Amino acid sequence: MQDVLILRIVFGFLAAIIAVFSVMAVTSRRILRAATYLLFVLFATSGLYFFLNYSFLGAVQLLVYAGGIIILYVFSILLTNTDQESRAPIFSLRRWLAMLATFGGIALMIYLLLTNTWPEATMDTSAEVNMRVIGHTLMGSEKGQYVLPFEVMSVLLLACMVGGLLIARKRS
Repeated sequence: MQDVLILRIVFGFLAAIIAVFSVMAVTSRRILRAATYLLFVLFATSGLYFFLNYSFLGAVQLLVYAGGIIILYVFSILLTNTDQESRAPIFSLRRWLAMLATFGGIALMIYLLLTNTWPEATMDTSAEVNMRVIGHTLMGSEKGQYVLPFEVMSVLLLACMVGGLLIARKRS
């Protein structure tokens, strides 16, 4: 019983970090701070993977997302001029619509949490998923496998790098 309480506290702590820093990343007016908050979200997400005993996915989360993609974001932010964007006023109608959408989402989330019954999860922490199974799932082309999203993300990252280089080249 004590172990279950500790597990729930750790999960709640990581979930709170993800929720708080996600909101801070979206609401921050400074883009470099938003990227830093996103880094904390990615670190906490890897913490959840380690918490669930998915050490391979946690390490990939740290190396690929928290490492590589945040570096790419920071370089692209520093290469672009964002002074005009940070000073642009937010119209009152947009602010009210955003608040309405936010409260609607919160109300929907509370409704779903209160009306659904959640089964008690049992987790076998002694067994880890085989890396070969993870590799076949990530690189397979059949239903439920992820080679197409992986390739789409690689093309997107390549386009971001080329765009950053073109922006940096125009300045000099």
